[in-house]
Amino acid sequence: MAIFFTTSATAQDSKQSPKIQESTSIEGLNLYPNPVTNGKVYISSKNDLEKEIIIFDVLGKKVLQTIISTKELNVSNLSPGVYIIKITEESATSSRKLIIQ
Repeated sequence: MAIFFTTSATAQDSKQSPKIQESTSIEGLNLYPNPVTNGKVYISSKNDLEKEIIIFDVLGKKVLQTIISTKELNVSNLSPGVYIIKITEESATSSRKLIIQ
């Protein structure tokens, strides 16, 4: 009887997300309060234009996608935890860590 053990290590492909976002980040972006305790997070920027919001959980699964034209975003339906919030305003995109308590 032969038993084979295989180990596979997966490394993240460093080419998967080029860092072009640095030059097109949203000017004056402010995300508060963080951590979120009341189910609402406020997102403001220098231009305060309409923003597309995508929130991912720590596993990379999209848990919320919406467009806001005000500063207020309702996140009360999300479970407490750590999330990544991706904000797009015109052609500029920024990502931040979002903590919900």
